[in-house]
Amino acid sequence: MKYIPRTLEKQLSQAARHFPAVVLTGPRRAGKTMLLRRLFPKASYFLLEDPDVVGRLRADPQGFLDDLKTPAILDEVQHVPEVLAYVRSRIDRQPRRMGQWLLTGSQESPLMQGVSESMAGRAAVLQLLPLSVRETPKVSLLRGGYPEVLARPGGARLWFSSYLQTYLERDVRAVMAVKDLATFRRFLALVASRHGQILNKTDLAAPLGVSVPTITQWLGVLETTAQLQIVPPYYENLGKRLIKSPKVYLADSGLACHLLGIESAAELARSPFFGALFEGFLAAEIAKGQVNAGRRRELYYFRDEQGLEVDFLMPGRGGSVALVECKAGRTVTPAMAAPMQRLAEAMQRKHPKTAPVPMFLVHREPKAGTPTRAVAPGVLALPWRRFINGL
Repeated sequence: MKYIPRTLEKQLSQAARHFPAVVLTGPRRAGKTMLLRRLFPKASYFLLEDPDVVGRLRADPQGFLDDLKTPAILDEVQHVPEVLAYVRSRIDRQPRRMGQWLLTGSQESPLMQGVSESMAGRAAVLQLLPLSVRETPKVSLLRGGYPEVLARPGGARLWFSSYLQTYLERDVRAVMAVKDLATFRRFLALVASRHGQILNKTDLAAPLGVSVPTITQWLGVLETTAQLQIVPPYYENLGKRLIKSPKVYLADSGLACHLLGIESAAELARSPFFGALFEGFLAAEIAKGQVNAGRRRELYYFRDEQGLEVDFLMPGRGGSVALVECKAGRTVTPAMAAPMQRLAEAMQRKHPKTAPVPMFLVHREPKAGTPTRAVAPGVLALPWRRFINGL
């Protein structure tokens, strides 16, 4: 598989120059191992899912670490979290040796707990998400951004099926003891059918015959393993009664399409989920842009009890906020911008001395091409690729 340069390379190289250890997290098969081995070709490599490696490491951790050559890549370190304490002691003996320990993990919460307890101040933590549109034009709404899918799109269905099986058997069971994996698999499909909707745990629990606390735990598993993107409501009080539950999206649109049974562009165009999938695709690309630039994720939506809704609010520098409305169609009209204009007016009344609120109406690009234009006062209509490339 041909390597596609990753935007995160710059951040990763800088981290290795300034920290003894670097922890690279992200969903399984996002390309973490390939990135590290490409960027640090002289580093020794150990996969901590290999039973032989795990056995040697647990039987004699000091001896194992004595024998390896640094810099060293310890891949999927969440399977042997106790190794972090031994790595910490070695860092403390040689605190000025930078970039010696390169660790990866597919499970955010357990790994981060171990890092915070054992590696605080010693490790830089970065996240690698699947490929973005800015990294390769092969990324699409139908196929998503996993490197292996983009390398062999004809085998996408088999790849996603295998990925789900591996995910269920390894990551889900490792995070928590899910007894009924078949029901959890149905839960995944149900979450896909609620893609882009406001989270309603009771609505998810009832069809599966499980409790709301169980749904809460299962959603936590999806978030811990970076399979779910949660977009919280905008928090500022604008004198309106706001909806307080978050919206949920599967983090990769290709996986969402697979779970929904969508296998072709024609099926996607006819699907009732097309609009929600397009919206989630843009949410994922915004998140990738923020993470790849070394910034924290910040994305919100707005909805009040009177029905005023704006798809996304993106905080910027100096407290600024940009409004984004997503339309899966190729035709845009001034009426589509009306919710953003109403919200922008409310924000300007709240903060009259601030600059005008940027507003973007993001749409699919017509085949003939459509120039950037103001579709309404203060609102810029942008084809989606142009919007993403400008983030």
